[in-house]
Amino acid sequence: MLRLTELRLPLDHATDALRLAILARLGIPSEHLIRTEVARRAIDARKAHSILYIYTIDAEVLHQDKVLNRLQKDSRVSETPDTSYHFVARASKKQSSRPVVIGLGPAGLFAGLILAQSGFRPVILERGKAVRERTKDTFRMWKDGVLDTESNTQFGEGGAGTFSDGKLYSQIKDPRHLGRKVLEEFVAAGAPEEILYVSKPHIGTFRLVGMVERMRATIIALGGEIRFGSRVDDLEIERNVDDSHARSGRVQAVVLASGERIATNHVVLAVGHSARDTFAMLHARGVFLEAKPFSIGFRIEHPQALINRARFGKNADNPLLGAADYKLVHHAKNGRSVYSFCMCPGGTVVAAASEVGRVVTNGMSQYSRNERNANAGIVVGITPEVDFPGGPLAGIEFQRFWESRAYTLGGGTYRAPGQLVGDFLAGRASTEFGTVQPSYTPGVHLCDLSTALPEYAIAAIREALPAFAREIKGFDFKDAILTAVESRTSSPLRITRDDDDCESLNTHGLYPSGEGAGYAGGILSAAVDGIKIAEAVARSMTAK
Repeated sequence: MLRLTELRLPLDHATDALRLAILARLGIPSEHLIRTEVARRAIDARKAHSILYIYTIDAEVLHQDKVLNRLQKDSRVSETPDTSYHFVARASKKQSSRPVVIGLGPAGLFAGLILAQSGFRPVILERGKAVRERTKDTFRMWKDGVLDTESNTQFGEGGAGTFSDGKLYSQIKDPRHLGRKVLEEFVAAGAPEEILYVSKPHIGTFRLVGMVERMRATIIALGGEIRFGSRVDDLEIERNVDDSHARSGRVQAVVLASGERIATNHVVLAVGHSARDTFAMLHARGVFLEAKPFSIGFRIEHPQALINRARFGKNADNPLLGAADYKLVHHAKNGRSVYSFCMCPGGTVVAAASEVGRVVTNGMSQYSRNERNANAGIVVGITPEVDFPGGPLAGIEFQRFWESRAYTLGGGTYRAPGQLVGDFLAGRASTEFGTVQPSYTPGVHLCDLSTALPEYAIAAIREALPAFAREIKGFDFKDAILTAVESRTSSPLRITRDDDDCESLNTHGLYPSGEGAGYAGGILSAAVDGIKIAEAVARSMTAK
């Protein structure tokens, strides 16, 4: 087949307009076009008065070689690439040892799936509950403020991404099209087929729940084992020499909170960015960790209609467009970068705490994205050397400090402290809501957020909001709501691994993976990293 890129058509184009554009690009008669598939469809909304669809099309044609030769100087026409997934190794019938995967978020789920599909019968350990039970615990937290520290927005089957917008796009380099494998598995598990070609695919929480269950069933049917309520409290690592700067150790077993020991020489560590107790255990066991940058800030809520008008103009109510999103960056005078994070069109702000006495916010959307408000993190980049020096675990204590501060400002409950944007910019406490009602439950306690973040972050955000309003008209709307604190943007550390074999730099058989290990950011990139790690494990287990 041939791949055609940059086919631009009006949003309301006629049914046959795409076919005519394909024929014109290829310069062939209609009868030579056998079939077509949409490989990608994006929306160009940079000009609100003239919004376009941009298509990438795969076309099967007669005399393909002749057509390709004739158009060899047109970079917009090429052979369709092979995006099918190719397994790197298969387990032998004599394979007796089993790899252990710790964590059942996107990285652990796909590591387990690939290992199961390759015949290695993985044992997957998840500290939280199965996704439907976990959903009940999470909703109880949102409704009643009752936190289960092992089953919540962060911990449980599906990982933190289950309660999010369900975004399935990423800026990672993906030359082997592993992201395509992820999307195809999601479709097989019940996701809408459109995620294979729309430029910004998303699923939403309710659909993710059923998909995760079906993928779990697939893993089990292929010989894998999944165990919930199985927190790993220790790793047995045999250290052969005293030189801690060499890969001197080798994993021997994992030890559960129950005391059970599971012997294994291959452990995939896909614990997520909030497994703080696990990070402390790894540090105590001498596994190499390093502090890494992350961000901290607020959630901001606007009426979705305001964002739609700013982005789409007269087309704001066009059902083909849905809820508008945005992506914003500002470089403040104090040297800090402020940017929008995890933007959720037509969504809600959710309670994402996993520890007692701390408040954490995040954003979530359903597939329909039809809630009244848009929300996003407005966060400030911070660095270990400047902002939290003191070792690889210092970032965790930094996060905890501000999460505890949010708990106090919120009234000593799991209500989030909040402030109207107009009051925040004016430097005065908020006392009543305006036209924007916050979506966060168990509730928002209005206050002054000037002490909810470090001074440099407050100053940078105060400068950024009016700057963002020059790109999104009304972004500094006085009644828009800020809630604190958005602190779990990414892992505050990295479990360092080798670029080639993906093992821990100083521990054989330990494979850090996903967002918690510092190698991904979001559902798709974490899932892709899980596949890469599964391949590394498969190669190791079949090496002679």
